[in-house]
Amino acid sequence: MILSHDLEGAGPVVVLLHSGVCDRRMWEPQAAALVAAGHRVLRPDLRGYGQTPADSGPYGDADDVLALLDSLGIGEAAFVGASFGGRVALELAAGAPERVRALALLCPARAGFEPGAELTALWEREDALLEAGDVEAAVALNVEHWVGPEATAEARALVAVMQRRAFELQLAALAQDGQADGEGAVTEGGADAAEGTEAGAPALADGLARVDAPALVVGGAHDFADFRGIAAEVAALLPRARHVELDWAGHLPAVERPADTSALLVEFLAAHPAEPAPAA
Repeated sequence: MILSHDLEGAGPVVVLLHSGVCDRRMWEPQAAALVAAGHRVLRPDLRGYGQTPADSGPYGDADDVLALLDSLGIGEAAFVGASFGGRVALELAAGAPERVRALALLCPARAGFEPGAELTALWEREDALLEAGDVEAAVALNVEHWVGPEATAEARALVAVMQRRAFELQLAALAQDGQADGEGAVTEGGADAAEGTEAGAPALADGLARVDAPALVVGGAHDFADFRGIAAEVAALLPRARHVELDWAGHLPAVERPADTSALLVEFLAAHPAEPAPAA
């Protein structure tokens, strides 16, 4: 499957990987800023999000992203991942470090982490709502908990639209596969917590130790403690990482303060420019 995507601009490629409550629409302000700064920006919808259908069979999101790059003739790129998209970026970097020019992770998830009581209770509540068929309540629950205090009403409404679309795709795929409504739905929590088909924590740590690309790992002071801990842990695993915690951010800084997040990414990538292509 080739992921649905947008590709715009000219220059070194930057791949933007969305969170598990959003789709590629979350990145519109950052895409515009990065294009203006001289980058070619690729925004895919991962499986079960936006315009890419869900698939209940085994697959790897990182493999999907690499297949998309190959289909577009893109070798090396900088990767920016938010939450679940951060997990995908980490797995891609661990498995194919030669494809990664730079890595920016915004409140990333990672394979194999054990959620604490607060997150476990949230995901159990979401599962119960979906199993009861109350998709709107599940959407509202996720917007309330995943979007930080700095977000505007318009930003919250956009996250609700994106989360609702993800539920529609994922529940339809599960129903087609013969599962009960809502059981096993992949959302910000489910996608981030599940082992899936990709590398577990030990293999991921070993792989990240071999990643030579510069990295920026961002945490949010208003995020769940689990994700703040993951950001610090991942920064310690990556050899060339800088860890920053934003005092204003919740779990989705790109949505909560788009302009500030865009500036952070543009500055990071400007400090680590792509090497010129060798002369023919």
